[in-house]
Amino acid sequence: MVAAGIDVVRMNFSHGSREEHLARAALVREVAHEAGRSIGLMCDLQGPKIRIGRFENGKVVLKKGDGFILDAECAMGSQERVGLDYRGLTKDVRSGDVLLLDDGRLVLDVRQVSGSEIHTNVRVGGELSNNKGINRKGGGLTASALTAKDMQDIKTAVEMKADFIAVSFPKSGADMYMARELMRAAGGHAIIIAKMERAEAVDAMDDLLSASDGIMVARGDLAVEVGDAAVPALQKKLIRTARERNKLTITATQMMESMITSPVPTRAEVSDVANAVLDGTDAVMLSAETATGAYPAETVEAMSRICLEAEKSDEVTLDREFLNRVFTRVDQSIAMAALFTAHHLKVKAIAALTQSGSTALWISRLNSGVPIYALTPEITTRYRLSLYRDVFPLMIRYQGHELGKMLEEAEHELVDAGVVVNGDLIVVTFGEPIGTSGGTNTMKIVKVGEARRP
Repeated sequence: MVAAGIDVVRMNFSHGSREEHLARAALVREVAHEAGRSIGLMCDLQGPKIRIGRFENGKVVLKKGDGFILDAECAMGSQERVGLDYRGLTKDVRSGDVLLLDDGRLVLDVRQVSGSEIHTNVRVGGELSNNKGINRKGGGLTASALTAKDMQDIKTAVEMKADFIAVSFPKSGADMYMARELMRAAGGHAIIIAKMERAEAVDAMDDLLSASDGIMVARGDLAVEVGDAAVPALQKKLIRTARERNKLTITATQMMESMITSPVPTRAEVSDVANAVLDGTDAVMLSAETATGAYPAETVEAMSRICLEAEKSDEVTLDREFLNRVFTRVDQSIAMAALFTAHHLKVKAIAALTQSGSTALWISRLNSGVPIYALTPEITTRYRLSLYRDVFPLMIRYQGHELGKMLEEAEHELVDAGVVVNGDLIVVTFGEPIGTSGGTNTMKIVKVGEARRP
């Protein structure tokens, strides 16, 4: 999968033990090092378990019109009732509400709530097996985004030096601030991603974006809560808004679902992935396709091929994008100047010399048609950069204060990577004094090899 093109490995904390996750993280780092690649690690927190309990025979078949009870006190389910992992559901629903089970495959109309029991009628039936998820149509479940398990898992994520932590089912910026504080208290520096999968999250989009470093458009649970027809337009809006706010975006769920069992994607899946790229997403994510599917490497290779082809047709509208932008920071202004110059001068590459990665992020928010090479002496920054669109991270070792030596090494790394040859023009951004984080204040146009000639 690394050879096929993955940039980030996501570990789903809904499954597996702490020891399994730590071992898998070590394996990812080892394989990435052997391949000479910067592969980031993302830890995806489980979030609240809003699920039914277990059945005596493992499953039941519900028919339209059947009565069915969700009972917080039920230990083992039957044809008539099943238990609840989330006992607070009885306080969150009332008569007339619609509950969706197993990603919306079964639909229950709430008739009444009595004590620990939610009495429903089956509107859409089917097979219902153990521990399937529950959503309330329109959202409104009050379960906290961070459970005791999530708090412990954040410590595990920090222990493995995770580059990204994704928070499941956040409702507001407060959920994200809490996750960030827990991560920092454990000694971590990960990028915090808000998973947009609740109806409330869409309404609180601005609040969540302010409190996060990026968002994941988690289309599965989101579709169940807001309706599947609303998701495509929401995906575009979320990605566009996040990019305007200089945040990362990930598009996820069922992107190449057929490749769990098939060696080739459907034409609809090809279009879905390509459209996410054209929407401006930083990353497209695979789940079961690579976790349990029969063709993991082939799926990554197919997705990578689709992304590259879509990027070729991505329209460059840089001049129009600049018209309504106001820059209030020096480093952000330098990033935009580098974009504008690179586009109009038709340079071979943009080289962002960066400590924190912020300059590379800002440059990547607009499409100039020019690849961005982020050169950093910081290992943690290098792995963070693995998720930024159009950004290719490279390590530089020089950490002194002489501009000439730093530029020389930057050129050397780009030449060694086969990005440029002598005579090519590149745009370089950096901060003076050299080595100061967050201090990008200079842009320089460089002809490769000229500074090194005797």
